[in-house]
Amino acid sequence: MLLAGLVAGCGGRPPGALIPVADTVPGTARVNMVVATVRERSDGPDIFNGERARTPSYAEIEVSIPPDGARAVGDVQWPRSIPGNPATDFVTTRLDALTQDQAIKWFNDRIRRTPGRQALVFVHGYNQRFDDAVFRFAQIIHDSRAPVTPVLFTWPSRGSLLAYGYDRESTSFSRDALERLLTFMAKDPNVGEISILAHSMGNVVTLEALRQMAIRNGRILPKIKYVMLAAPDVDVDVFYTVLAELGQPRPAFTLFVSQDDKALAVSRRVWGDVPRVGQVDPEQEPFRTEFERFNINVIDLTKLRADSDALNHGKFAASPQVVQAIGARLAEGQAMTDSRVGVGEHIIKLTSDAASTVGTAAGLVIAAPVAVLDENTREHYGEHVRQLGNSVQDTAESSRSAVTVPPGR
Repeated sequence: MLLAGLVAGCGGRPPGALIPVADTVPGTARVNMVVATVRERSDGPDIFNGERARTPSYAEIEVSIPPDGARAVGDVQWPRSIPGNPATDFVTTRLDALTQDQAIKWFNDRIRRTPGRQALVFVHGYNQRFDDAVFRFAQIIHDSRAPVTPVLFTWPSRGSLLAYGYDRESTSFSRDALERLLTFMAKDPNVGEISILAHSMGNVVTLEALRQMAIRNGRILPKIKYVMLAAPDVDVDVFYTVLAELGQPRPAFTLFVSQDDKALAVSRRVWGDVPRVGQVDPEQEPFRTEFERFNINVIDLTKLRADSDALNHGKFAASPQVVQAIGARLAEGQAMTDSRVGVGEHIIKLTSDAASTVGTAAGLVIAAPVAVLDENTREHYGEHVRQLGNSVQDTAESSRSAVTVPPGR
């Protein structure tokens, strides 16, 4: 009952959201992606369902996103009825099944035209229908402005609250297919580098695929440069065990956590009260020492608010500050924490600008939302906090009579 109450917001969407529509609305944006999946093909309008297929399938999808000003950054605007309206809704303008050879041709044509020949692979989480995964990835690509070739790996999730066990078993079923996909991409001479972004239970698929690759090759293949783990629904002990088997050298890992993640709080209860990686406090022991030992960059988003994410489980995508900071780092073609600046400082800069623009105590809730453990951001963080603190104090004094800022914010 608790799980259903927390996650029921996914229900009520009309079927057929991926039926292609004509888009003649001025100002809409397009995101074109290739899809690799081990979902079963469907006779319905969405091409794939939540059942498992023994062989992989491929597709090309183009998503139209409403014009700037018609939606908030971080939001996925679902059609209330079918067909959707491109002026206000996410819709698809193209949805074509591909053979493997056609998918390879699409990928190579696109990667050659991508700056730095960089690909981004997205692996979604639990309770995700095929259309959920497509629209969320399109939103991430559009809002981040990342100049990458988008590759969606979607595994068999039934998109049902009562299918947690089925989805969990599907992660094991899918790891070989993801490993094969990543291996193909990493050995493609047209590819410069690969980034991976995994969310929630998708982290299980990702970590297991990378573990297998490391065992098979002695290390993770070198073109896989960056791995971003958002809200991992992964047991902390399992996490440490997998990291120990990934070999050296390995990609730069960035972990996004939030202690107010309601979905992971439920998962922790389901799995015997063992902490989930995505909900730990990275400043507390033993987590701090373990993350430092494995050289994991940790970004704590607990104090960051994302209005469209009631569960606080998708802040990496629903928060404008985070998704834009991720895009900025990918655009620069560097690790999330390189020698100049960490992604945490990008988030601080973006939220600082937002707070000063709003200019009220209500807007200052997001003034300094992140605790960043990566070494490069730590060096610059203190001065940002001091400057923001002065701004917060000045503005709060002038607004104190009108607005009360809750304790701890």
